[in-house]
Amino acid sequence: MKRLALALVVPVLLVILPLVLRPSADWSPAAPERLVVITPNSEQIKYEFEHAFRKWYREHRGRDIMIDWRSPGGTSDIVRYINDRFEAEFRLYALEKGLEWDRDTAAAFKNPNLKPDDHPARKLLLESDIGIGIDLFFGGGTYDQAKFASIGYAVDAGVKDRHPDWFTDEVIPMNFAGEQIYDPQGRYYGYCLSSFGIAYNFQRVRELGVEPPQNWIDLTDPAYSGTLVLADPTKSGSITKCYEMIIQQAMAELGPEQGWLEGFRRVKLLTANARSIADSAGKVVRDVSSGEAAAGVCIDFYGFSEAEWSRQTTGAPTMTYVMPRGGTAVTADPVQILRGAPNPGAAKDFIDFLLSKEGAAIWLLKPGAPGGPERYVQLRPTVRKDSPREFPADQLALPDYRPYDLGGTFEYRSDWTGRYFSLIRVLIKCAALDPEDDLRTAWKAILDNGGPEANPESMAELLTLPVPYESAADESKALNGTPAEAAAARRRWTEAARTSYLRAAELARKKGAASK
Repeated sequence: MKRLALALVVPVLLVILPLVLRPSADWSPAAPERLVVITPNSEQIKYEFEHAFRKWYREHRGRDIMIDWRSPGGTSDIVRYINDRFEAEFRLYALEKGLEWDRDTAAAFKNPNLKPDDHPARKLLLESDIGIGIDLFFGGGTYDQAKFASIGYAVDAGVKDRHPDWFTDEVIPMNFAGEQIYDPQGRYYGYCLSSFGIAYNFQRVRELGVEPPQNWIDLTDPAYSGTLVLADPTKSGSITKCYEMIIQQAMAELGPEQGWLEGFRRVKLLTANARSIADSAGKVVRDVSSGEAAAGVCIDFYGFSEAEWSRQTTGAPTMTYVMPRGGTAVTADPVQILRGAPNPGAAKDFIDFLLSKEGAAIWLLKPGAPGGPERYVQLRPTVRKDSPREFPADQLALPDYRPYDLGGTFEYRSDWTGRYFSLIRVLIKCAALDPEDDLRTAWKAILDNGGPEANPESMAELLTLPVPYESAADESKALNGTPAEAAAARRRWTEAARTSYLRAAELARKKGAASK
């Protein structure tokens, strides 16, 4: 009987326990909220900020949240994606509202120069809540986020209203050395700082027998021929910014017109010295660290991160990053809420967290330091001026790197090149990178036949630029015109550059033959 009773207990319990433990009728498991973020930022940044923000959200909101990361590529890929999605969504919305969709409407709705009353499509966009299913654009640089803000794809996050004490010259200044840190209308906010400079490999530079590079122009030395690694500016906003800094420094030295030409000439000589052109900014520092290249241009955190990685794997860093003296701006990497965000409340909380002292600690501190990252050092300085002073130096990942202090010698002039940012990236692609084989061949012919000083005519051909500064506005219009107009401009610039390089090589060879 006892055995029978025990045998009956188990099935009875299986029936009763679920009824006893069943939650009440008004209880349901709380699914985590969802925040959709599109970003070119690294997996390390995504990991640390998702973990830190989820903890912050549970403590401040009493709920869990998950971040749905979207990374369709680099900044250029993300910009195309957002543009295409907004145009597709607005087209459907406009047709529903009775607007005829034609070329005029397609151009007008995203034209920042039009006021709402100038065209019904413009008014419709700015008064709408259409979205693309994404809450935040996180990273990617000020240029593209400012452009989205002016178009109307981004909306006011209201951080300045919620935290007015953060937005002072002593904490987060609006502007620094000519660069805007945040939008006065709240449509984007810088959260960390970046500079642009040179990564170089210690051993490779010693082998070349030259002093370590300290300025952009150092990399134009013929001693670097065949040793540099560059990246395609049409694939990377940070690389375009490096080239813009080179041009800006030359313009500050020589004036806008002559400096524009001289800046592009320096970029051409860097390309002539290149051994390879990478398709991403991250590959530049990897090639420098491994010794495949002696030096390259990069954004600061790529240089610092790769130097740290080489230190961890080999016991000592193989490379370092330097800010060119008087040749780089300090810019902010921003975040913005996109129009029609599915979860605007959580999106605002995420931006608040990024700009808070808790968010600053993730950027500044070593892993394991109180309030710092869990696993991955970020090696990026916060936009907050006050935060580095609040932590012990031995807890800071970069205790000696203070971009606000180091960047004060350079004044960025947006009126010189800001409106030509897209032109710069495409012109470098067409006039230097696409015909790079012809450029390198001409440069080699010059070096093999006496060098630059012995070949002034050949150098003049090599450094000819198809777009002088006085033509930049018109050429920008062509580049931003119809697809046929843009393609024609690209072909014209590439063919002009290739023709010049072929002439340069021929002149150098003739000069060399005549001297023998």
